[in-house]
Amino acid sequence: MPSAAERTRTLVQSTCSAVLIAPGTEGARPEQLVPDARTVGTGGEVFLLYPADSPAVRAATHAQDDELPAVLELTDVAPVAVPDRIRGRAWVSGWLTSAPGIAAPGHMMLRLEVGEVYVDDLWGDAAVEPEDFAAARPDPLTGYETELLQHLAAAHDDHVQALSTLLGRDDVKSVVPLAVDRFGLRVRCRDAAGGAFDARFDFPTPVTDVHGLRRAMHTLFQAARS
Repeated sequence: MPSAAERTRTLVQSTCSAVLIAPGTEGARPEQLVPDARTVGTGGEVFLLYPADSPAVRAATHAQDDELPAVLELTDVAPVAVPDRIRGRAWVSGWLTSAPGIAAPGHMMLRLEVGEVYVDDLWGDAAVEPEDFAAARPDPLTGYETELLQHLAAAHDDHVQALSTLLGRDDVKSVVPLAVDRFGLRVRCRDAAGGAFDARFDFPTPVTDVHGLRRAMHTLFQAARS
């Protein structure tokens, strides 16, 4: 399974929603606290791009030489329609400063030095040490996951439904792809009583790119039909 550090790093560098919470931004509208872009530096710091006149930039600038405590809150929502669509949340807290000279005119880059990290997702909840977060790498499939899951649900629903044959139970009424990573595919099922449960299908070996993913998915669907 992916480590808690890898899962958090994947969320930070994915397209899931994120909002910055810091002193001095209490009156801002939620959309004003969403960064235009975010990335992780070589030392594990998180860089957040905002319009130069945003409340987050004003708060960091007014702090001047003082480090401003801040939390980046991330929410991961499944890109397909399933019960309970929130797949996970993560909180990256630390100290916020401005980083002049990096962003294009009209924008400001903010630097979040990571002090604490916590993730609560489909795998469970865990605290992550800042050095582990810095050393981790995002899942190599994160850039393809949304498109793949939506494609599976829309164009290959028959293959997905066939996965129910691998579950060893006869009360499964529907199967929807929920998440995919380099280790396997997770689906959300609904049973005859209307209850929902998750199942996971591990790939024979971890995949490293979209080509390996296609081969792994083909093998999985073949197993379901055999």
